[in-house]
Amino acid sequence: MNLKLIKLSIFSLLLSLFLFNLSPVLAQETSLLKTEQGPMEILQDVAAGDYGPYSSTTNENSLTAVVGLVINTALSLLGVIFIILMVLAGYNWMTASGSQEKVQEAQDTIKRAIIGLVIVIGSWAIWNFILENLIANL
Repeated sequence: MNLKLIKLSIFSLLLSLFLFNLSPVLAQETSLLKTEQGPMEILQDVAAGDYGPYSSTTNENSLTAVVGLVINTALSLLGVIFIILMVLAGYNWMTASGSQEKVQEAQDTIKRAIIGLVIVIGSWAIWNFILENLIANL
């Protein structure tokens, strides 16, 4: 039963990573809205590569951009792990069949998962503060 549960959790993790891609989406460049150009001129500029994340004016390969991407991806994965832990603990609690040991183990898993989520959210807030206020001013 334990091996079956491990296989199921690994499969669900891989499936969730496949279905919910963790890469960021840069949907709209805000500098496009501040121009006096019409929509066709803006589209021509975008097609020419003058705007967006791959333009010559942005540097997406800088150290801060790479570190930010790595940290945001790691924190996203920790959020997925939190959801998996909550689902597994809820499943264990529901299938405890009145066994106090299993119920207590499931409750402990939920408590630990919530504490982990608070730590992850706190670390994200600290990282966001560092990125926005300290590194951006360098």
